[in-house]
Amino acid sequence: MLFNSYEFIFLFLPLTLLVFHWTGRQGHHRMAIAWLVGASLFFYGWWNPAYLGLMLVSIFFNYGVGVALGGVPKQPNKKPILIFGVIVNLGLLAYFKYANFFVDNLNNITGTNIVLEQIILPLAISFFTFQQIAYLVDAWRGETKEYNFLHYCLFVTFFPQLIAGPIVHHKEMLPQFAKDVVYKLRSKHLAIGLTIFALGLFKKVVLADGIAIYATPVFDAAEAGVMLTFFEAWGGALAYTFQLYFDFSGYSDMAIGIARMFGIRLPLNFNSPYKATSIIEFWRRWHITLSRFLKDYLYIPLGGSRKGKSRRYINLMITMVLGGLWHGAGWTFILWGALHGFYLIINHGWRVIFKGENKTKIGTFSAWVITFIALVVSWVLFRAQSIEGASTIFKSMFGLNGLSVSERLIGKFGGAEEWLLSHGVVFDGFFHNNVFGINPYSGVGWTVALLLISASLPNTQQIMRCYRPAFETYQGEIKRLNYRWLEWRPTKIWGIFTAIIFVLAVLGLTRVSEFLYFQF
Repeated sequence: MLFNSYEFIFLFLPLTLLVFHWTGRQGHHRMAIAWLVGASLFFYGWWNPAYLGLMLVSIFFNYGVGVALGGVPKQPNKKPILIFGVIVNLGLLAYFKYANFFVDNLNNITGTNIVLEQIILPLAISFFTFQQIAYLVDAWRGETKEYNFLHYCLFVTFFPQLIAGPIVHHKEMLPQFAKDVVYKLRSKHLAIGLTIFALGLFKKVVLADGIAIYATPVFDAAEAGVMLTFFEAWGGALAYTFQLYFDFSGYSDMAIGIARMFGIRLPLNFNSPYKATSIIEFWRRWHITLSRFLKDYLYIPLGGSRKGKSRRYINLMITMVLGGLWHGAGWTFILWGALHGFYLIINHGWRVIFKGENKTKIGTFSAWVITFIALVVSWVLFRAQSIEGASTIFKSMFGLNGLSVSERLIGKFGGAEEWLLSHGVVFDGFFHNNVFGINPYSGVGWTVALLLISASLPNTQQIMRCYRPAFETYQGEIKRLNYRWLEWRPTKIWGIFTAIIFVLAVLGLTRVSEFLYFQF
């Protein structure tokens, strides 16, 4: 079941809300929690009921290990229990997500022909596995304070964030389930939640799906070996850059909005990442809950920056490579992670050499341009189905396949056409392969519009800041807007605006598509 589907919006969500709040209003809090757990399991089972058993086994196992680890923090005799629990979780993830990848590469290296039955990746296994590993580690540290099984089940299965995050922390979620206010339907929570949900739905259905038709054909053509033009390659890369952001941030907004309808706050996951002026800043703004997990449970345990600069850079690279591998079993993801590790090392090294940052407008703008271009390049690896496909796009992006410009420019260079032709410039048209199948110049308009939206307009959390829509996940991320009229208030004007974008999004549901992060 998709957030952007009629059955979810007009049936599942209203029914789940109604029963939960009605039951809670009667004082039956345990029954309300049980109903929400059952609804969440139904939501997950809608995709493939066969994997419900896997999730339930994972929940029972990790809850039992967590209870065994509770009590005195960091007891030496309990560390083997922690190690066992983490190994089981990682083993489960490795089997379902990486077994085929490992066997395929082993066959390529050794020349063997080991055949492994194709394993279907259970939906959301990376997300609920990471959440539970964090729970076990914190239980061993003595940071878990509650061991209510029903609350733990909801912590793992809560359907707004179950499939693609945000990755929640037990200390953020479990205390909320014990608050009486959660079980009483409040118009404020409903209005805030509906507004955020509408904004997220609009991002997904109108913006992300609208630009997707310009990204997919380019990457498909690259996989087929088509020699793309310079502008086709950059057009596809830019289109995917915005598709991914509005798709995933749209999902996160919808998750935060749905949770708020239940009186529950989720952590912030995006904070205008394409406004970043460095890669370091980008990772403070992009998929914030994943960055937080990698930092707290991988980078810092590896030693972080405590053991010298060289070790710091090694730890950064290891963290980003493993972060890339978490996204998918493929060399493109590994290389994407390694590239970002390299970016971060360069960024940190730059800050060491050049103390402080350039605060001039030109310096800030230049830093933003460099950062944005670096991100666009990296997303090619993230999206490409193979290294060969990524290589094809890179060759065109970097001008190795020449530069094709409009035939209308012939005669506009004062007789320099022959010199241009000898240096790889041809006059076959900017998009002569016609890979888009539609007018490519409309894609240019889409790209410019989405660039302006992502780089200059306030994000959802800024618009809703007066009502603290989400848990702040790092200091100072929700800044006050210069124009206060842009901040949401429960007024008729905002109600009309929300209704308009909701209707526009619903009208676009005829082309229902999955969220990109469902594959991870």
